[in-house]
Amino acid sequence: MNRSAFSRNIPLFVAFRVLFNARWYYPILGVLFVDFGLSIEQYALLNVAWAVTIVSLEVPSGALADQLGRRSGAAEASASGADEALAYDSLVADGRGDEWPRVLERLMRWQAAAFFLTMMLGAAVYDPRPAQAVLDALGLPWKASREVTMRFPLYLTLGNAVLALLASLSFREPPLKKSADAKPGLATARAAWRATLAAGGWILRSPLALGVILAGMCFDSTVRLFLTVASNYYRLIALPDAVFGLIGSGFAVIGFFVPSIARRLVSRHKMEANFALVGCLTLAGLIGVSWIWRIYGLVWLVPLGIAMSLTQFFVSHYLNKVVEDPRQRATVLSFRGLAFNLAYGGVGLLFAGLNGLLGKFNPPDLVFVKSLSWLPWYFAGTVALLAVVWRRMARADERA
Repeated sequence: MNRSAFSRNIPLFVAFRVLFNARWYYPILGVLFVDFGLSIEQYALLNVAWAVTIVSLEVPSGALADQLGRRSGAAEASASGADEALAYDSLVADGRGDEWPRVLERLMRWQAAAFFLTMMLGAAVYDPRPAQAVLDALGLPWKASREVTMRFPLYLTLGNAVLALLASLSFREPPLKKSADAKPGLATARAAWRATLAAGGWILRSPLALGVILAGMCFDSTVRLFLTVASNYYRLIALPDAVFGLIGSGFAVIGFFVPSIARRLVSRHKMEANFALVGCLTLAGLIGVSWIWRIYGLVWLVPLGIAMSLTQFFVSHYLNKVVEDPRQRATVLSFRGLAFNLAYGGVGLLFAGLNGLLGKFNPPDLVFVKSLSWLPWYFAGTVALLAVVWRRMARADERA
């Protein structure tokens, strides 16, 4: 296989990630399910079920990808490790492994551009008023109802899924040394589980890998929980549904500029300092949104958006850098996805329980307000626990 055969994996990887993650329903995700008839508590529990489903496939899909090839897996589970491992090892096969931060920068910039588009149009096609204005301008007698327009973001996301499938089918496997017991059938399944246990043991014995995953769990789960219910927060601070896309496009602008900053941070500062910066940004944002400022509460989304982008960049950079054996890269990255979704599911379950408990003692319009006030305290507690664990791992590493 010549160089161009697996060099093409890099643009394909970027295209796959962009298409897979650019979902047109994101700007109205929270209110979409509420408009379908779910309560905030039920919506939070639905996200827990989503996380549990991914967790059940996360590590097995990564292990099978390391055994059979990086194009195997199942939706979210495979996209969290196998595709990234294939792209990283394609660079290594070309002798360009040190270019991974630049690939991440390019990926996140394209994702930001796609996110900008989906945020702008996703909310617009969901709102029947813009759709009705277009129909009236065209002189068409049709009526744009909420029952019809609320499905438009879902149809557009389905189109992205088809394109992502075509991109994934175009990948070419880079040349990797296969395990001696990587044989078809049951033998492959046994080898995959052995590889899973071996990768899990390696993570537990590697303070750096474990520290990166724990830090990512802490930051990603809390920020992602807020972003999941962000559209409900927008309504709370008196913003109309039609501007939700504009707010999402603001996140895209943040995501466009943060990767270049992140690349400089990883080259100039230690990992601990970079993650400390993420922690400060996250805590500031969570405290700010808990104050419920009408309209001006949007300012607190800026540190949360920066923190989310930095977390994605830092975790991918540091974790890929520390994995020395390419035959277990997808499995290790799948453990990252497993940990992140377990943390997200756990936080979602706690948030749903908190909303249910607060609903027993407060009127419905105050439940969400009071639940937001608990997020900074929860995050501060997890960061404190993370600091203790990191300190103990550092001491154990020094004694070893």
